[in-house]
Amino acid sequence: MSALSSTRMLRTALVWSGIVTLVLAVVGGVVGLLVAGVSGLSSALVAVLMAAVFLAFTIVSILIANRFYGDPLFVPIFFGSVMGGWILKFVVFLVVLFVLRDQPWLTPMVFLISLIVSIIASLVVDVVVMMRMRMPAVSDT
Repeated sequence: MSALSSTRMLRTALVWSGIVTLVLAVVGGVVGLLVAGVSGLSSALVAVLMAAVFLAFTIVSILIANRFYGDPLFVPIFFGSVMGGWILKFVVFLVVLFVLRDQPWLTPMVFLISLIVSIIASLVVDVVVMMRMRMPAVSDT
């Protein structure tokens, strides 16, 4: 049984997102350090790491679900994995934000800007990977 055609695209998006995350961690860390000292550095690094983990979680859940391709229960496994992962990610994201909200070492504006820039960069990577990837116009079945 061959792999799904989307698997290659998802792996590529995961690799490029990792590279962009490293670049954002360095740039965000330096800018955070210059703007707000060590507090800004840690705020930027936590925001970039948090965005990378939560955004990669969806790709990883799809890649894991794709391993069951060909199984009679593929569709329920796929949707259960993706939706369950999304709900778990949402709840954990809210818990992390509530825990970080009152931390004395966190600079809120540096954290917010780093988080937004990281999310936008990840979305740009996803769009570029999808636009450049050659996928068949017909489904895998």
